[in-house]
Amino acid sequence: GLEDQVDFHLRDYRHETARFDRIVSVGMFEHVGPPHYEAYFDTLARRLTEDGVALVHTIGNSGPPGAPGAWIKKYIFPGGYVPSMSEVLPAIEKSGLIVTDVEVLRLHYAETLREWRHRFLASRARLAEHHDDRFWRMWEFYLAVCEAAFRHTGLVVFQFQLAKRKATVPLTRDYITEAEGRS
Repeated sequence: GLEDQVDFHLRDYRHETARFDRIVSVGMFEHVGPPHYEAYFDTLARRLTEDGVALVHTIGNSGPPGAPGAWIKKYIFPGGYVPSMSEVLPAIEKSGLIVTDVEVLRLHYAETLREWRHRFLASRARLAEHHDDRFWRMWEFYLAVCEAAFRHTGLVVFQFQLAKRKATVPLTRDYITEAEGRS
């Protein structure tokens, strides 16, 4: 385990005062909203130590900015928004952070959603008493439609690696593979 190497904090970034050598944001940037992108990245810049690294993992749109689907917005992610890279990068630049790496996961999330849908449906008999038919139909629809969207539209996952200095992270991603081999 990593329990002696990592501390996890679930906190509102807007109220954070501590500084960190690593910040990882997964599944929340979609809820920040374009009007708050600059404040978000300014906060990351203030909260990172000089040799710190941040990773922002977010669902993204590989095309131009666009409005979220009405059904998803109403039933699944009220207030959620899927950013395009052209909306995110200017806010990062204004914060003074440097993009040290960007990874675009294209079909990976389609596979994740397919697997989630299979597991969701397999659990129905065991969990049916906890949810009504409407719940099951909505979530099966959501998972199937999102899988199709990640396969056939511009939906992707962006992973932005950010630092204050270019030399903070190694030149290649080899260090990741090496660390995975040790664990």
